[in-house]
Amino acid sequence: MSETILKSKRVVLVHWKEQSEVEIFSNLRYFCLSYPQYSYNTLNNYLSKEKKAYENEVVRVERKDIIAKPKSASVPGSNARAIAPVLRRVPMKEAKDEVRDWQYWLSQPVVKRAEAVTFLVSQMLKKGQRMDKTIVNRIKLKQ
Repeated sequence: MSETILKSKRVVLVHWKEQSEVEIFSNLRYFCLSYPQYSYNTLNNYLSKEKKAYENEVVRVERKDIIAKPKSASVPGSNARAIAPVLRRVPMKEAKDEVRDWQYWLSQPVVKRAEAVTFLVSQMLKKGQRMDKTIVNRIKLKQ
C-alpha cells in the first residue's frame, strides 16, 4: 500500500517547565538556532538513540509524529466505517416506488409518521400563514 511508502513527518515539541509554555519547531535545528545554549548534536544524539525525550530542570524536548490521517484508517484490521452506496437499479416502469414508500411508512411508528406529515405541511405554508384546522381532527396518541 502507499501508506507504508509515505514518510511520517515529525515536529519538535519543547515544553518550558517554569513558564508552563509549549513551543513547536519544524525541526531540531531551528530550535537550536533559536536557543544557542542547546547543542544540536547533543540533542539529536539523545533523541535518536532511544526515542526518549531530553529533559532537565528547565525544559523537556521531544519529537512527535504529525498525525495527517485518522488513526483508525491507518490501523490494519480496524473496524473503519465505510459508507456503502444505497443503490437500486430498475427500469422506471417496474420501479413501483409508491408500493415501497407505502410499505416503508407503514413500518414506521405512528409518532414518526405524524412528525413527517407535520413537517410536510409546514413546508407548504407561507411565512406567517396558519393551517386551516377546520378539517383536521386531533387524536391523542398513546405513548
